[in-house]
Amino acid sequence: MLRSIDFLKSDEIFLKLVKKTVGNIHRGWLPAYHFEIYDRQGNEVGGCDLRVGHNENVYYGGNIGYHIDENYRGHHYAGKACLLLFQLAKKHNMEYLIITCNPDNHASRRTCEYAGGTLEKIVQIPDDNDMRKIGETEKCIYRFHLQDY
Repeated sequence: MLRSIDFLKSDEIFLKLVKKTVGNIHRGWLPAYHFEIYDRQGNEVGGCDLRVGHNENVYYGGNIGYHIDENYRGHHYAGKACLLLFQLAKKHNMEYLIITCNPDNHASRRTCEYAGGTLEKIVQIPDDNDMRKIGETEKCIYRFHLQDY
């Protein structure tokens, strides 16, 4: 995990590190960074995280997760946060990232398109996956080739 992440800011948003997690190999969890997202006025608008590395869990759950508080939606804050997280992933020598969403989550699909992702496919979640156990059935798999950023 990197010590300094001061580069995670733009003219419109900045990411504030909340915590780092080391992962759990037995559960298939990867090391991760967890952030709050702030606008340029200093309002917390949401949160995001980056899971570093690749495995089956991340293929279905994504390397990046995000949420934007309802009052701040419509400004592409999630997409802008993803673009900042791409820079962090590159510092970890990652060549690509996966972001997933439910097929009916049109806002998240627009976020992936805004950030330049390619819809690889829509897949069925395996029966033994934790997301399937809570009722999820399908995911859109978006791939981002980091050499393009």
